[in-house]
Amino acid sequence: MTSPKFDIIVYGATGFTGQLVTEYLATQYRGDDALRWAMAGRSLDKLAAVRDAIGAPADTPLIAADASDPASLKAMVAQTRLVLTTVGPYQLYGNELVAACAETGTDYVDLCGEPVWMRQMIDAHQATAEKSGARIVFSCGFDSVPFELGVYFVQQQARRVLGAPAARVKGRVRGMSGTLSGGTAASAKATFDAVAKDLSLVAILKDSFALTPGFKGPKQPPGNKPAYEEDLQSWTAPFMMALINTRNVHRSNMLMGFPYGQDFVYDEMVLTGPGEKGEANAKKVMAVNAEKTGPNAPKPGEGPSKEERENGYYNVLFVAIAPDGRQVRVTVKGDRDPGYGSTSKMISECAVGLLRDGAGVKGGVWTPGAALGDSLIKRLVDHAGLTFTAED
Repeated sequence: MTSPKFDIIVYGATGFTGQLVTEYLATQYRGDDALRWAMAGRSLDKLAAVRDAIGAPADTPLIAADASDPASLKAMVAQTRLVLTTVGPYQLYGNELVAACAETGTDYVDLCGEPVWMRQMIDAHQATAEKSGARIVFSCGFDSVPFELGVYFVQQQARRVLGAPAARVKGRVRGMSGTLSGGTAASAKATFDAVAKDLSLVAILKDSFALTPGFKGPKQPPGNKPAYEEDLQSWTAPFMMALINTRNVHRSNMLMGFPYGQDFVYDEMVLTGPGEKGEANAKKVMAVNAEKTGPNAPKPGEGPSKEERENGYYNVLFVAIAPDGRQVRVTVKGDRDPGYGSTSKMISECAVGLLRDGAGVKGGVWTPGAALGDSLIKRLVDHAGLTFTAED
């Protein structure tokens, strides 16, 4: 096979998140550190307009590719080492692309938060990808990189301080500013539509171990209503992304050979504060969650202004709890809004990391943390505005 022309092709480069990714690659990776990359999407005219708008070099290659035209996807995949796709909902637009990458041994990264579809792709393509050497990496954005790596990092601290990894870890969102992405809302809707058409999918959606075929761990906390947590002196409310993040954390544990143990319990909630005010805030979060995927949710392709992205942030606490009650706590923070500003940097670094640091990663369907671990944490800290801090 001839060597591919490109390191990375950004598929969906004219979409809101796709534009942020291309802008990041154009500014972050140039000169001696440059990548060979190209922009792909349905319209060459729109791609050219985006290329000029973000200030990418005028000779940045543009490729016409369309999810409804499998031949165009195959032609795109044949030209690159890795496809970075922001074209979701993936269950509507991703099947042919994952299949093409798995067959040809081409690496693939996306922003998927659709557990039912991910399970279907694992079942369909794991063996093919293992054989071809393709590394298929889902969920390379806010779902689920900070959470998957937050658990990985707190377990490292637990080994150091407690002498062993903890069988119980809590992920608790302390603060967050920024909107849910239109793509996330569309993915949630597409998932609910798919489940409504095929009720057999409900079991996958509800299963904490949906992404660990052949393995079932212990019962996990439901995380579906407000609760008061004595050890944190705070009320907590359900967290929207827990449905996908918890599944990815369990898959990571399995892919790494169960370093957290086979009896590992993990959940995610939002901290809303103590007392009556904390309880009232927890109920408010429940109401806001319902609205976020309703008719007023942002549309795919829409997103916050540059100012809103730059003023956004997130702060997540991870607590590892030993059997004797001792705790280790770490914080993961991001310096941009989670859904767009930070996500576009995270997926870019997952892609570059896979190519530059991932020589030992075999073919198969991966999570970013299980594939890249410490090297990905370093990349995110050095380039993408994340911090991982152990608390006293």
